[in-house]
Amino acid sequence: AGNTRQQPVSGVKGDNGMSEDNKPAIVASDEPGDEKAVAFPTGESAVDGPVEIERLAMLELENVSHSYRTGRKSFDSGTHHVLDQVSLKLYEGETLGIIGRNGVGKTTLLRLMAGILGPTHGTVRIHPGKTASLLTLGLGFQPQLSGRENAYLAAMLQGSTRKQAKSFLGSIEEFSELGESFDEPVKDYSAGMRSRLAFTTALMTHVDILLIDEILSVGDAHFREKAQTAMKSRITGEQTVVFVSHATSEVKSLCSRVIWLEKGKVMAEGDSTTVVDAYLQHVKDSRVVVREKEVVAAR
Repeated sequence: AGNTRQQPVSGVKGDNGMSEDNKPAIVASDEPGDEKAVAFPTGESAVDGPVEIERLAMLELENVSHSYRTGRKSFDSGTHHVLDQVSLKLYEGETLGIIGRNGVGKTTLLRLMAGILGPTHGTVRIHPGKTASLLTLGLGFQPQLSGRENAYLAAMLQGSTRKQAKSFLGSIEEFSELGESFDEPVKDYSAGMRSRLAFTTALMTHVDILLIDEILSVGDAHFREKAQTAMKSRITGEQTVVFVSHATSEVKSLCSRVIWLEKGKVMAEGDSTTVVDAYLQHVKDSRVVVREKEVVAAR
């Protein structure tokens, strides 16, 4: 375990992210004397009057690293370093794309953002009162419970009240097209039925930050088209989204900003077209180098 953890900002009293004495809110740290002042300005200062409105930082990672122990000797003394000193901010209403090859830490990054994992080092901050949900297939389903019961629990875990969670069930049942199976145990579901339930539950329950892990390829052709239309509507609306995908064309069209991860580090960050094009060129160049080495080795 590291010496830092996911922390909300404490001491925020007003919409301008300032405490009652007009000082920046304080983020606590496990290290003595290592408090950090962080403000999320969104309006006016109580003392100075109107201030410049800045974009609201919904989520922030500061020098986040994540590693775990493994028996494989190929890693550093048995330690696999998944992420290494990653820093980023996610702003309200934006769709942030995360790209990179398999194994560079994209899914781990989403799990850290969702609070499922804690960082080995560094800090993950989410704005007070905001909720984040990781949209991935079958995460946290209880197999002995019905689809309806799982959907209800998922909504509650994402911050809904009992009344709100109950109100979502009709929409989830209709969109998922599970029919009578909605009231049957999830353990009896096919993979396609599970994917329908997982996607629809996350889509129909309302969270502030939606974390998407390759979900747009879910289900059969009919449901996939329906799901893509619904999700793209959410992404292009006011929803704040982090979108991980290997489908670079979708990343270009849906994301306003993109981060490229390479070997656990941020290789590039910027507008979607520039970063995606640089990533694709890097992949192409890497394949050429591999082929050249294979030719030399075969001689």
